[in-house]
Amino acid sequence: MTHLTGTVVRLKLSLLRGGLRQSRGRRDAFVVSTVLALLFALAQLPGMILLSRRPDGEVVSVTAAAVLALGWAFLPLFFPTGDETLDPTRLVMLPLRPVPLMRALLVASLVGVGPLVTLLLLIGCVLVPARGAAGWTTAVIAVVLALLVCVALARAVAAANVRLLTSRRGRDLAVLSGLVIAVGTQLANFGARRLGSGGLGQLRPVADVLSWIPPASAVAAVRTASEGSYGIALAQLALTAAALVALVVAWARSMTRLMTAPDGSTLRPADAGRAERRGTGGLARLLPAGRTGAVMERSLRYIWRDPKTKAAWVTSLAIGLIIPVFYALQHTGSVYFACFAAGMLGLQMYNQFGQDTSAFWMVALTISSPRDAYEELRGRALALLLVTLPHTALVAVVTVALLDAWPKLPRVLGLALAMLGAMLAAGAWASARFPYSVPQEGLKNVVPGQAGLAWIGVFGGMLTATVLCAPFIALSVWLAHGTAGVGWTWLLLPVGAVYGAGIALLGLRLAAPRAAARLPEILAAVSKG
Repeated sequence: MTHLTGTVVRLKLSLLRGGLRQSRGRRDAFVVSTVLALLFALAQLPGMILLSRRPDGEVVSVTAAAVLALGWAFLPLFFPTGDETLDPTRLVMLPLRPVPLMRALLVASLVGVGPLVTLLLLIGCVLVPARGAAGWTTAVIAVVLALLVCVALARAVAAANVRLLTSRRGRDLAVLSGLVIAVGTQLANFGARRLGSGGLGQLRPVADVLSWIPPASAVAAVRTASEGSYGIALAQLALTAAALVALVVAWARSMTRLMTAPDGSTLRPADAGRAERRGTGGLARLLPAGRTGAVMERSLRYIWRDPKTKAAWVTSLAIGLIIPVFYALQHTGSVYFACFAAGMLGLQMYNQFGQDTSAFWMVALTISSPRDAYEELRGRALALLLVTLPHTALVAVVTVALLDAWPKLPRVLGLALAMLGAMLAAGAWASARFPYSVPQEGLKNVVPGQAGLAWIGVFGGMLTATVLCAPFIALSVWLAHGTAGVGWTWLLLPVGAVYGAGIALLGLRLAAPRAAARLPEILAAVSKG
């Protein structure tokens, strides 16, 4: 048993060394991220010691322990290649029994930067409530139990989803990590503002609930033991220990199933083809006839099926809604923040041909004139508008409702529509003039050597869209603040819609001849990924 454990630990270290030898960039990123993580973990220790002097300090430690467990549970789903030993099916051909293999993998999970940082953070969590001999003794037990629960939780979740994680669809979940980080950052910002204004006491109800949810219950047991409530502390520790046993049992069942059951994840149901054909027919009936409808259907399928395109859309939709809503909830924003959604979604028009990659040659074969290029770009823009128009209207209405500024809705929505039209016009021109390739594998959205093209296209297009939208902005300012425009601000909604549509059509008309003349250059640019 000891020999197997040592072998698996050495295997993990070898995999880590081999990954760092692949490229200097990966090695530098690992070193920098490791140093920053360790510095953060060490820096929180003095902060936790200071919190121990505050009456509500223990609520931070209990909440932090729960957040740590949440991270261990979900990070493997977004970064499945971070630990190659998370996939036990790599060892399926070896004569290994589940229990010894689980013991070896559990010990291997304790090796690395992540477990070390987690250990330091848990030590900081128990430093806050620990008092007296009983408290410190409970703190030692709590740290060990909480760390084991975090590791077992990661293993159980990974084993239950290993078929997903090892498939292409599962690996492409990593591209959604940017959305998780963005949402988490906004939630942390919102929570920090609320805590800064109301104090740590606002976390007390949450901490009371988390005190009975493992592994936060183990950290809460330190406080109860320090206060002399030994029975409650023992119950909280027993709850964490029971959760550890349950996770190990669930992990064992998943391991047994993985090591004995065949992999049917790639089998296609017999009626899948018929269902897909029915779905295609239904979608096609709702779209315009001819080339425009075909291009719209293809673009919508890219949004739904291509992982990189889907991730970009999901991120834009979520952030475009989160930013205005969060600022409105804090009463620190403006109703015009609703236009942020139009800007985020308008960026999806940029580099339209890059999502085709080397398959763009099939599109290029169908373009023989500027008219064909115009219909191609128009179909892509209309597919984009099917999603962006209702989302832009939704964000504007929600933002105005939260700020109770209903009289400003016409000017806000009109400005958002004008901005969206300007972004479509600039995006069509940038797609024809500055195309770049999107790599199919990895997290990067631009292949090496084309980052300059991407920055020029995006920032140049955004600047151009601002200039195109300037006349409408001037009109809205005049009607909103000028004496002659009082009572006429409702006109900004229809004027903004017409202005945006006109600018978009003009941009498509101007971009089409350039796209038709640069088909070989576009194909060469988007085929490098």
